[in-house]
Amino acid sequence: MIRQATQWDIPAVAEIYSQLHTQEELGQTTIGWIRGVYPTGETARQAQCRGELYVQEDGMIVGAAIFNQCQGDAYQKAQWRHDAAEQDVMVMHTLVISPTVSGRGYGKAFVRFYEEYARAHNCHYLRMDTNSRNTRARSLYRKLGFTEAGVVPCVFNGIEGVNLVLLEKAL
Repeated sequence: MIRQATQWDIPAVAEIYSQLHTQEELGQTTIGWIRGVYPTGETARQAQCRGELYVQEDGMIVGAAIFNQCQGDAYQKAQWRHDAAEQDVMVMHTLVISPTVSGRGYGKAFVRFYEEYARAHNCHYLRMDTNSRNTRARSLYRKLGFTEAGVVPCVFNGIEGVNLVLLEKAL
């Protein structure tokens, strides 16, 4: 089940962020995030306060993502295939799935929910980003019909030297 997050979900989401930071620090995954910089519990708290944080449950919180229509500065530098008006675009940020349940289809289910969410909000275009080093996410998004609109060098949420892959999909 995927639902809008409550304030009570923030510790569980922050714990998933921590698990992923630990995996990255141990060389078990490559996402390109930095503990204490991005994402943090404050990232989740602010998104929840704005009503933009969604969580995935299966007996416990197993995933989270942020949905909104905010396209960062880097998005202006992409070669988008679809020239969509801002109000027609839904953006997914910071999709995370707990490493304890990795490989069970939760990420795919979350992206499908994102598509349904966009349709329900009359958005016909999906956009998102990921670090170019995050080959696992890039592969998943390709399999789900997203195309890469470009790679933009930037400072991403306080992380220097990121090559941000911008992805899109028309519904």
